[in-house]
Amino acid sequence: MRCVLVVQTHYFAEIFFFLRIDLLLTIMASITDIIHIMNKEEIRQLKLFLNRTKTQYERKDVRLFDLLRKSSLSAEEDKIVKQLYGKADRNAYYRLRNRLLEDIGKSFTLQYFNHSEHNQSLYFLALSRVFEQKGQFTVAEHYLNKSMKKAGSVQNFELLDVIYSDYIRLSKETLSINPEVYIEKRRENQLKLQQLREIDDVLAVLIYRIKRSQNFSSQNSQVLELLQNTIQDFSGSIEIRNSPKLRFQIYHSLSRILLQQRDYVSLEKYLLQTLEEFSRENLFSKHNHDTRLQMLTYLGNALIKNEKLELALEYTQQLKEAMEAYDRVLYNKYLVYYLNNSSIAYSLLDRKAEAILLLDEALKDPKATKAVPHSRVVCLLNLALIYFDSGNFKKANRELARLKLEDVFQHFDKAFQLKIHLAELIVRFELKDFDYLEYLANQIRKQFQELLDSPDYQRQNRMLCILEKMVYSHIKSNEELLREVDELLNASSSEEAADTDILNYHDWLQSKK
Repeated sequence: MRCVLVVQTHYFAEIFFFLRIDLLLTIMASITDIIHIMNKEEIRQLKLFLNRTKTQYERKDVRLFDLLRKSSLSAEEDKIVKQLYGKADRNAYYRLRNRLLEDIGKSFTLQYFNHSEHNQSLYFLALSRVFEQKGQFTVAEHYLNKSMKKAGSVQNFELLDVIYSDYIRLSKETLSINPEVYIEKRRENQLKLQQLREIDDVLAVLIYRIKRSQNFSSQNSQVLELLQNTIQDFSGSIEIRNSPKLRFQIYHSLSRILLQQRDYVSLEKYLLQTLEEFSRENLFSKHNHDTRLQMLTYLGNALIKNEKLELALEYTQQLKEAMEAYDRVLYNKYLVYYLNNSSIAYSLLDRKAEAILLLDEALKDPKATKAVPHSRVVCLLNLALIYFDSGNFKKANRELARLKLEDVFQHFDKAFQLKIHLAELIVRFELKDFDYLEYLANQIRKQFQELLDSPDYQRQNRMLCILEKMVYSHIKSNEELLREVDELLNASSSEEAADTDILNYHDWLQSKK
């Protein structure tokens, strides 16, 4: 079974535009990308914003939004223009798109200005400047003070530098502000900014050294040694070396690099030590609770990949318990990662019934899967993989079919969609549904031809060719087919295939030889 690393990223639809004007290209790509990743609440908020003014005519901006949600290719633009204007009035169309893009930005601002203390600080700073321009200096000072408090609470020293400068400028207009106080604050803040620059220097050198090095799995202490040596070499301050900010930034950068390198042995060792140190020194708080949950998620992923399944379940249970903290503020966000790690570990421990029950219960509860748009797809995919490993190909096919019917699936990365379709072909082969397999293979070629022609997706192209030939010939009795299978098998190991494929082509083809 493939271990799906559910990292906190979102899949975006690939959108192709063929306009020659770079500015329009950027605007069009941006607005379509934004529309395709908007969730239901964001769409509802936008439509309330767009309809804030009454009109007796149909709102073309609302209609354009709905049309763009249903399409992704620039080839459909002519149809959209005619539907909106009844003629090829592209200038009016572009003006409407630009206005819609601006309104989407305003709607997002209204919806998320209070979403974090950083956003609130920027919001209050903007209000302060508005009232300063109006000559309302007392009101401007009031909002500037609120902005300073919010920026200080999240240690946003770059923003504080701007705020202190605004205080000094505003002091020229009102006696209530003593500029000496804020000049001194700005000097102290600049020292902190200098420390941040030193942190950035250490981090940049560390990332470079790690990327330059080879995979660390053979000597899994090497990452930690390199980490300590780099901090020692490039930090002249003990305060910087022990800075929580530096340590958290190192965690974020190093964990992603090790994930990209698929160095799960080093990742496990680093996460175990870092999690223990951060917990012992009480570095975790509500402010960085997201990081703690992410760390437990990554550790569960690494332990599964390293086949330490019981330990993976222990840390996945820790993740579940940590999700309850701070009034479950991040519970919904991390539920999908808990379900993913738990179901994979249960399945690999041959406790498939527990894994299926866990995923089925999550899918039946709308609250459990609506917070993260792709969570239902993750649950359905894991169910399909479990059923496939169990030899229950009918149910595996059912879950893949349900997955493809999810609205969000159409906006996923094209490469991910292609791999799902290829997994369905393998399941159809096991069901001996050869007529549909052949039909689906032709559809895949039409839909993903550009991707299949790309050098980066030759593995998927080869697998599609092999499956098409397997409809008419057994591998053992066809020398040409056997040669193609061997070429695909020799191109990668089973472990590499497990990280690349939805269903491991390597293991499946070996079973058919």
